[in-house]
Amino acid sequence: MSSHFNWDENPDLNITPLVDIMLVLLAILMVTAPVVVYQEEITLPRGSKSSKVQEDSKIEIRIDKNQVIYIKDNTYTLKEFADSFALFSNGYDKNTQVSIRADKHLLYDHVMHILKTVKETGFVRIALVTDG
Repeated sequence: MSSHFNWDENPDLNITPLVDIMLVLLAILMVTAPVVVYQEEITLPRGSKSSKVQEDSKIEIRIDKNQVIYIKDNTYTLKEFADSFALFSNGYDKNTQVSIRADKHLLYDHVMHILKTVKETGFVRIALVTDG
């Protein structure tokens, strides 16, 4: 049994299919990497029992179609609201939730005036309440 193998031949490796597969995998990685969102489960420690924040710390501003503004038991007009709200808000923390309920027949400018006034007094948690 003699084998006729020529040891002098240099076999060529064809790496073209390997490069093609690597380019396809690289393209898939480039497309999916920005989409992947990592979310780790976090188990928070038990804390001490604390009292819940009372609803009294929430400020609700209501505006009817006649441009009368109601805050708790007080009523204001649109012209006097800016100064009155600045005085009213002195006793509140600026992280207090402020909700604005406006009649749908009011002009957009009037609601934005109320919103701007509340923001200028320093409140950061402001919500416009809608029906639905």
